[in-house]
Amino acid sequence: MRSRPLLPLLALISLLPNALAQSSDRALASHTVIQQTADELLEAIEGRREALEANPAELYAIVDEVLRARFDTVYAARLILPRHWARITPEQRQNFVEALYGSLVRRYSIGVLKHNETRVRVTPLRSKPVPLSEEEFVTVKTLVTLDDGIEVPVNYEMRWFENLWKIYDVIIEGRSYVFYYRGIFGQEIEAKGIDKVIEDLNAS
Repeated sequence: MRSRPLLPLLALISLLPNALAQSSDRALASHTVIQQTADELLEAIEGRREALEANPAELYAIVDEVLRARFDTVYAARLILPRHWARITPEQRQNFVEALYGSLVRRYSIGVLKHNETRVRVTPLRSKPVPLSEEEFVTVKTLVTLDDGIEVPVNYEMRWFENLWKIYDVIIEGRSYVFYYRGIFGQEIEAKGIDKVIEDLNAS
C-alpha cells in the first residue's frame, strides 16, 4: 500500500484501536469489490457466450454496467496523461476519459469471452491497518485461473475516495495498464495531438 498523509491526530490516543479496526475493515472491503465484480461478470455471461460473441454491443453494455461504478476513470486518465492533463481543455479531458474507458471495456470484454472457464481468486489481505484518511490506496492481488489451468497474477490498484473503493490501474503479470498507456499516449499526443488520440481510441 502506498504511503499517504494521515489525518491530523485530533482524537485521543484511546480511540486509535477503533480507528485501526475500521481501517482494516475498509481494506477488506476493497477485496470484496474485486471478488463481487468478477462474480457478477461471470454470472452475467454464463451460458450466453455464443450469443454475446455474435452481439458485441450487448456484451459491452454488460461489462460497462458492472465496471463503470467501480472504475476511477478520471483518476486513471490523469495518471496516464501527467504532462498533458493541465494543457488540454475540460472538454478534451472528458472526451479522453470516455474514449479511454470505452476502449478498456471493449478490450476487456474480448478477454472475458476468450476463456471459457476463467475463475478469479482474491488472495488474502496481508497489509497492516493504518489510521483512516480521506484518501487511501491499496493493492488487491488476485490469481486468474484460465481454462488450461494456468494461473495468471492480476493485481488491482484501488483508491478510496469519496467513501468508495475504485480501481484505477490493473497490473497483469507485472505490466501496468496505466504505465503502458502513459508511454504510448505521451508520444502520440506530441506527434498528432490529443483529438486524434481520442479519435483513435474511439475506433479501437
